Amino acid sequence: MLDLRRLRLLRELNARGTIAAVADALQFTPSAVSQQLSMLEREAGVPLLEKAGRGVRLTDAALVLVEHAEVLLERAGLAEADLAAAAGTVAGRGRIAGFQSVTLHLALPAMQALTRDYPRLRCELIDAEPELALPALALGDLDLVLGDEWHHQPRRLPPGVERHDLLNDPVHVILPARHRLARRYRDAIPLRELAGEAWITAPRGMGWEEMTSRTCRLLGGFDPDIRHRSNDAAIITALVAGGLAVAIFPELPLTGGVRGIAVRPIAEGPVSRNIFAATRRADGARPSTQALLAAVRKVAAAL
Repeated sequence: MLDLRRLRLLRELNARGTIAAVADALQFTPSAVSQQLSMLEREAGVPLLEKAGRGVRLTDAALVLVEHAEVLLERAGLAEADLAAAAGTVAGRGRIAGFQSVTLHLALPAMQALTRDYPRLRCELIDAEPELALPALALGDLDLVLGDEWHHQPRRLPPGVERHDLLNDPVHVILPARHRLARRYRDAIPLRELAGEAWITAPRGMGWEEMTSRTCRLLGGFDPDIRHRSNDAAIITALVAGGLAVAIFPELPLTGGVRGIAVRPIAEGPVSRNIFAATRRADGARPSTQALLAAVRKVAAAL
């Protein structure tokens, strides 16, 4: 009989790549992980690991076993969720991950409500971009992820993860309050007017960076002169307010207003992103997961 806990270690090794990473994620020692995998190998009766440089890699037989482990672990998770639902108590641990703006405007208010309404639920917050948080959710390191998706960049979810749309976040032009175009255009600004400006956007490869370049090309007819890169809304708005850059930026981080900047719609047409929550499919009936999701939905609806 194969041990389910050891099957999980094999699945984790396949996903994380090294025994050290598995040990760190599951709070074991590397030697304990190696010992359990050796026991699983004896139970299976075939080699599961082979040397690969300084590490190990899974054999073909192990990869077959991983496929079965995924199914078995999902079924075990469903069973645990059903048992928790039968008990009907919102308790345990709720781990939420999100990037800066959704953390400030969605996660934190939701956690305050959860702490008040469910004192037996321990809420934990992790600051993480969806590129890292969604795979961690699929592995069971998190319970709910707040992510975003730009309209031209559909985000692919890992297997076993469900998406719950929360709100549509419009994108606007932001520029210094005393900028000549802010005085000239009291309503929407044509993007082509910003062709000669210095721009700020996200680090390379991030969704906002790709959206900025794509939107300027398609709607404004130019490639933006990107001089500054940051994911920190405070740094971004400070650079704009200081007259050092312009940007096209989502509305959510601007909630409550920011001194020194002007916010204008994009004249050539609406641009937006979708904000969503993600949970594991196996946790659908779990009261703690339902409570997390209901709390962020309530905050999003108020926005």
